Amino acid sequence: MQTLNIVFDFGAVLFTWQPRVLVRDVFPQQASTDAQAAELAHDVFSHADWRAFDGGLISQNEVVQRTHTRTGLDAQALHTMVDGIARRLQPIDTSIALLAELRTRRDAGEPIKLYFLSNMPEPYARVLEQRHSFISWFDDGIFSGDIKLTKPDPAIYTLASQQFGALGANTIFVDDMQANIEASRQHGWRGVHLPDPTALRTKLLDEIGLQTTY
Repeated sequence: MQTLNIVFDFGAVLFTWQPRVLVRDVFPQQASTDAQAAELAHDVFSHADWRAFDGGLISQNEVVQRTHTRTGLDAQALHTMVDGIARRLQPIDTSIALLAELRTRRDAGEPIKLYFLSNMPEPYARVLEQRHSFISWFDDGIFSGDIKLTKPDPAIYTLASQQFGALGANTIFVDDMQANIEASRQHGWRGVHLPDPTALRTKLLDEIGLQTTY
């Protein structure tokens, strides 16, 4: 039987990631409405500066300075926000429960491999590794900050396939960003778009056709 490779994103799939809530907490005056919070979160986290930080191309201090210069947001508040993000990323209980079951099935001999592919700056990656032992359940994984590539760059999927041995339709990739899913499909993987992490169990199990015990 062919091995099924399941590749997980981290933010908003296995860990909470709520950028609108974050900017409202730190910058309540600039993000006093939902629309303002959405715009500010986009300006901070969807900009090329943040992608460069994700990809290990600039430091944490540099992304703070660039964002301050570009947006006019208070530099100290930005530093506090950026420095604290890794600690705000909390496991999503239902997602980790599903991951645990998949791990158990794999360890019992079912042909399943578990991987992760996450846009994550190197400082955050190290914090998550130290704080969350379940990361050791994966057979392998890639943080963008460690390899200087980010999703949805096609090169990151090529590298992941080479490193994981995860090729073609025997690989399922779960991510909250549609652009990342589309890039994975172009690479030949089966992409599962997950805009709502509470739907992980249903969407993933529907895709792979596994029955679970709970």
